[in-house]
Amino acid sequence: MAARFRMSDLGVLSYYLGIKVRQGKEVLTLGQSAYASKLLERSGMAECKPCVTSMEERLKLTKVSTATKVDATLYRSIIGGLRYLVHMRLDIAFAVGYVSRFMKDP
Repeated sequence: MAARFRMSDLGVLSYYLGIKVRQGKEVLTLGQSAYASKLLERSGMAECKPCVTSMEERLKLTKVSTATKVDATLYRSIIGGLRYLVHMRLDIAFAVGYVSRFMKDP
């Protein structure tokens, strides 16, 4: 490709689109812990305790609620971040998909 296109060597890839890349001789490791931490801080959940399951079992959410409205822009931003995180964390896919249903009117 270098013969056909003008290129420059930027060195070993270490961070790309929120994904930390660690390259070994035979192993390539990808991680999003820093991205997930920033997402927790933005949502105000950085101090929450971790849990084994990402969603309460048999949880029923409805579109009609008496709870106070949340900032729709922030909600959509957090859900978008979670959807990006799902690419590497399949264990949260169901919960993220479930709460994504409420993006129109959080």
